[in-house]
Amino acid sequence: MPRYKLVIEYDGGPFCGWQRQAEDPTVQGAIEAAILRFSGEQGRLTCAGRTDAGVHAIHQVAHLDLAKDWRTDTVRDALNAHLRPQPVAILAAERVPDGFDARHSAIRRHYRYRILNRRSPAALTRSQVWHVPWPLDADLMHAAAQRLVGHHDFSAFRAAECQANSPIRTLEQLDVVRAPMALHDEIVVATSARSFLHHQVRAMVGTLMLVGCGRLSADDVADILASGEKRRCGPLAPAAGLTFVGVDYEIGK
Repeated sequence: MPRYKLVIEYDGGPFCGWQRQAEDPTVQGAIEAAILRFSGEQGRLTCAGRTDAGVHAIHQVAHLDLAKDWRTDTVRDALNAHLRPQPVAILAAERVPDGFDARHSAIRRHYRYRILNRRSPAALTRSQVWHVPWPLDADLMHAAAQRLVGHHDFSAFRAAECQANSPIRTLEQLDVVRAPMALHDEIVVATSARSFLHHQVRAMVGTLMLVGCGRLSADDVADILASGEKRRCGPLAPAAGLTFVGVDYEIGK
């Protein structure tokens, strides 16, 4: 049975997350409905990283098995045709070995969080940023973020409903930069790890925001991490600012 790897882009705003639900609209549900209309098969998708309601993706990866050996451009174009007018696009489709698994073969996942840091709200990007109208110091945020990089117990930044077996994660990157001059009102947080806990990125961003406005220090962030107490971390940053931007696989996967 041929296995296909899909690269997917979506606006998470209209959806109740990635994972299929019985009643509510989801990204997985929309694509699987398009698979059925296109191929007549009940194709089931496995993705690299399930996103919450309102979270976007510009390079989500999923795989599915189909009985027929379709041309990959036919898979891409037919799915896009059946997905319209929903804000979901299949950017690429390719044949992969049976051993490829979009989730378990992944060795690194990348997320980006956007903060609009100006007095006026967003007119064009309101569904893609967190509007923070008070001044933030991105350099202080970046310095504090480095206290979270490494192999740690991230219980303080974990959702109460997180189903991961362990709160231990290795955070490979957590960079905070103010965007170039043309977009100087925007602060971007870029982070990478093999895997993340539920709400981990949004909890870290909310805590770093408090550093940026002077309410917490880098030492405070380190103390929050060491405490393992969720009540001590900052507010959960809104889902709209978060985007799944990529996933890495071993060469040949």
